[in-house]
Parts: sequence; structure tokens; C-alpha cells
Amino acid sequence: MTIKTWHTIGGITAISAVTVLLQIPSFTWPHSATLSLIAGVAALVCMAVSCILASRWHVVEELYGGLDRIYETHKWLGIWALLFATYHFVFKAKMGLWELAPIMELSNYWTRMLRQLSLVALGFIVILALNRNIPYQVWRWWHKLSGPLFLIVILHWLSFESPITLDSSAGIWLAVTCTLGMVAALYKLLLYQFLAPGGSYKIVAVTQMHGSVQLELAPIGKGFPFQAGQFGFLSIQEKGLREPHPFSIASCYSENGNIRFVIRSLGDYTQKLYEQAKVGMLAEVKAPHGRFKRIPHAEKEIWIGAGVGITPFISWLKDREIGHFERVNLIYCFEPSRAFPTLERVQELSGQAAVQLIPNPSGSDALENTLAAAAQTTRPEHIQLSFCGPKGLLSHVKKLMEKYGIPTQNIHYELFEFR
Repeated sequence: MTIKTWHTIGGITAISAVTVLLQIPSFTWPHSATLSLIAGVAALVCMAVSCILASRWHVVEELYGGLDRIYETHKWLGIWALLFATYHFVFKAKMGLWELAPIMELSNYWTRMLRQLSLVALGFIVILALNRNIPYQVWRWWHKLSGPLFLIVILHWLSFESPITLDSSAGIWLAVTCTLGMVAALYKLLLYQFLAPGGSYKIVAVTQMHGSVQLELAPIGKGFPFQAGQFGFLSIQEKGLREPHPFSIASCYSENGNIRFVIRSLGDYTQKLYEQAKVGMLAEVKAPHGRFKRIPHAEKEIWIGAGVGITPFISWLKDREIGHFERVNLIYCFEPSRAFPTLERVQELSGQAAVQLIPNPSGSDALENTLAAAAQTTRPEHIQLSFCGPKGLLSHVKKLMEKYGIPTQNIHYELFEFR
């Protein structure tokens, strides 16, 4: 069982409430000040856990079932932290019936200043994270301020008069989560570049077609092992291309360590990559990430790749570890004038793996017909779908699953939105 977003937020809220209630007299529980204090604790813990999730530690990725799910939870933690903090600042978290004292003594000026800055800092972090109009390269550098801004919020907690002491249940809860959060933030800001798994590579082949580019990279020294369907953060060591971006690996692990990426020109960075990538350029790849793997015991598998979303399935076609390709239908959804890899190339790879390929060019009903036929020949609950493509098509596929009685929990996909 993997941890979900609501597990995280619900658990933080529940533990924060219980640890705070243990610190104050029970007859003061039904009071707005109590709720404000709980909200303040929950907001700070949400920020701490958000920093932990942003660290890209593999143990955390394993718990959440993939980096895509981590970033979804990371986003919602920021939203809930802002909601909790807003309530905490609007309603006073003090009562005369409580024994109040700050953990760290500061002057009244700095105590008030930290209180005001902490809400501004949190609001800045969340608004920055949710504003998609900010160019990625600008957003990425501003987002690095999240760690220092988190420290401001911690200082507000320490200088704020409250019934929470460091050796109390709420104090221990905050101390542990904030310490882990700061360690994670420092790791991501200062050590990730040096300690994260991955490797150094050189581009050895570049293929361009229909606004997409395929890069083949050879390791400089030792590469890294990965599983078919995983992705990595690619950074080309050239001016304007150094920003790390996530791309699916379009190959399976081989002895020479070479890896391939198929990248469509969809934004400023990918357009630059399409135009400027050359053989001989050096690159850094931080990987592997992701849990987009085949369902090993499925009776019937349907793979749906749309456009460049065919990439992880190319790596699956080349991976012979699980086998059982006779149970697979691969549906390739593409725009004929922009298809890359070409239909002929996907047909070649499918033929080599003995996988049945169903081309689904724009306007075709092949996708629906395939699901309908599969539901007639196989019990719907035994059909497993793996999907990689745009959200609109994902919604359409889920509607078709409902139409033909295939449980919607039988679809496996990754969320490729990291902002």
C-alpha cells in the first residue's frame, strides 16, 4: 500500500490536533484559540513534510509509489499549509488560561516581524508554486527560497508565546518534523547535485523529426542501472540548457550503459534542446525515478501511448525480463503529420517483441474498439491498462473503461506535472 495525498494531510492534521490537545486543559478545547494553535502546528508540519518530499530521497519515493505522486502531495501540502496558516494568523492562538512562554526569547520587534514575515513567506511559496505563467527557469530559482523561508516560519514558532514546550508532545512532534524538513532542504539545496544517484554522459547521436528529438547518451565512466519505464532529470551542460528537466527513458538497461530520450518540443526549454542539441555535448542525468512498471501478473495488458507518451512503452518493448508479450495490445495514438517515433519504427519494435500494435491516428476509433473487444474476450476485472499521454485523453480512456465495465482502478499512469 502506498501513501496518498489525503493520508499525508489527514495524518498531519490528526497528529497535530492530538499533540496540541494533550498540552492544554480539556475545558479549553472548544475554543477558537485552540483551533488556531492546532492550525499553526499543522501548517508548520505541512511545510516540513513538503521539504522532505522535495528531497527526491528514494525511500520517500518508494513510500508514495513514485516521484509524480510525491509532487502532487507536495503541491497540496503547500495549499493546506497556507489555509492553516491563514486561520492561525486571523484568530489568536492565545488564552489567559494557558501557561504561555516562548521557547526562544526575542525582542517584541523581532517577534512581531517574524510573525508577519512567516505568513508572507508561506503565501509567497504557494503562489509561486501554483502560478504557471512564471517561466520555469525563473520559477525554479525563486523556488529555491523555500528552504530559507521555511526557517523564518520555524523561528516564528520558537519565538511565539504558547503552551507548547520542546519536551511536550507537540514540541517533540514539531522538533522532529522541522529537523527532518531542514535536513531535507539543506540536502536538496547544497548536496543533491553531488550525492544524488545518476551519472555523467556524452551525447553520441541526435535524431530530429516532426518537432521532436531523440538523444542517445553514452556514460562517461560508469552509468546507472534503471528499469524500463523509469525517467531521469536531464541537464545538458551548455548555456541555456543546464536546467534539469524530467524525461522518460526510451531504452532498457544495457551493458554499455547507453540511454535514450525522446523529447517533443513543447516549451521554451524543449525548443532550445531541439534546436541546439549536438553530438559531443556533455550532460548530467539524475535518475532513476518513477514507478511506471508493467503489471507482472495481468491476464490482459493494454498499453496506450499518445504522441511522445509512447516513450516508456518503447523501453518496455525492448525489455525481455517479464516477457508474456502475447497478452499485450499496444495502442499508439498519434497525429500522422507529427508522429515521432514514426509508426513504422513502432511497428518494427512491436514486431520484434511479438506485441500486437494498434495504430490510432487522430480521428480513429481504434482505441475504443480495442477496449470493447478486450472486454468481450477477457473478464473486464482482469484487464490492466497502462497509459502515458495528455490529461484529456486520460479522461476519455477512463470513460471508455466505465462504458465497457473495466474497473477504473485497473489503469496505471504517471502524473507528469512537477509544478
